[in-house]
Amino acid sequence: MTFAFVSNYINHHQIPLCDALYKELGNGFTFIQTMPMEKERVDMGWGLDAHQLPYVRCLYEAKDECVTKIMESDAVLFGWSQREDLAAARLATGKITLRVSERLYREGQWRMISPRGLAAKYREHIRYRGRNVCLLCAGAYTASDFHLIGAYPGKMFKWGYFTQLRTYGEGQLQAMKPADGTLHIVWAGRFIPLKHPEYAVRLAEALQKRGHRFFVHMLGGGELEPEIREETERLGLSPYFRFYGYTAPEQVRDVMERCHIHLFTSNHLEGWGAVVNEGMNSGCVEVVSAQVGAAPYLIRHGINGLVYPDDRYEKLEELVLGLFADWEESKYMGQAAYETIRDTWNADHAAGELLRFTGALMSGEIVPAKEGPLSAAPVISPRKMYRAMTEGLL
Repeated sequence: MTFAFVSNYINHHQIPLCDALYKELGNGFTFIQTMPMEKERVDMGWGLDAHQLPYVRCLYEAKDECVTKIMESDAVLFGWSQREDLAAARLATGKITLRVSERLYREGQWRMISPRGLAAKYREHIRYRGRNVCLLCAGAYTASDFHLIGAYPGKMFKWGYFTQLRTYGEGQLQAMKPADGTLHIVWAGRFIPLKHPEYAVRLAEALQKRGHRFFVHMLGGGELEPEIREETERLGLSPYFRFYGYTAPEQVRDVMERCHIHLFTSNHLEGWGAVVNEGMNSGCVEVVSAQVGAAPYLIRHGINGLVYPDDRYEKLEELVLGLFADWEESKYMGQAAYETIRDTWNADHAAGELLRFTGALMSGEIVPAKEGPLSAAPVISPRKMYRAMTEGLL
């Protein structure tokens, strides 16, 4: 089988999957990079030399070779390439094509009424509903958005991001976490409004007032960082915080391994949220906004993590206070989170399912996985998702 993955640029969120595909297909796999990485991402520690990866080809350096691979490969996966012309040309051939997408309507599904927007969605997606193409939903809210516009009926499947997997021997991961009675909390991301870094400060204030022993690790940077630092000083919380600034992905994982709880406080504008994968792989008890795209696919509420609805800080605080009040009975969720990533939501497993699924398509069949990546993506409206999660309906 020959397989091409077309996306804007290679990054640390895509390399594990690409490495796994290359391990299976060798030179039969190609990642086609359509543009250089933006300076902002490079400054965040995402930068790498794509030429060092044997499977990467750059469209802007070897156009003819890349276009040939797009047109002639047995299967092609299109990500965020900003080259709809290439996707349209491939789809016109009738060959197997997969598309991966996050949400269409992050700001609300009411936006689908835009005539201009619907025209664009028709050109990119709806007109291909009867073609040999499937949608990989990078987030649990994606299927609902595409269902609204009538695209990919019966051909939408769970997908996501697959971060670098770390594995540990029995008891090894828990032994890395401090056992002196202080619970370490990690928050990682850009300091921007949609990610709500201020929630970590509000939570620390609540924990301090109740006399709990804790320490908060804040990894990342951005426009709100000075304000957040000043607020911790104003409230006398500085001794409970460490600010790391922009941190390389491997260092983020090193910190997570030493923490007990991972907060992910983004709102509905967060498409997936790959740090949820990383926190789970690090054995943290996840406390995550249910609006995050990754949450309904990865988190089973009360089993391998906890979710809270909408932007309700009060519910977040209630969940974390509950963890502090009964930590010995709650910490099992960290181990369960680790096992979810180790056994199902990792690059090797996803690559295997992707190739199995594609092989079935080549035989004219659609054969979903039973669970995890490439299983059928349920169509659940955003307003019903939290209930579906907390009642075990997913």
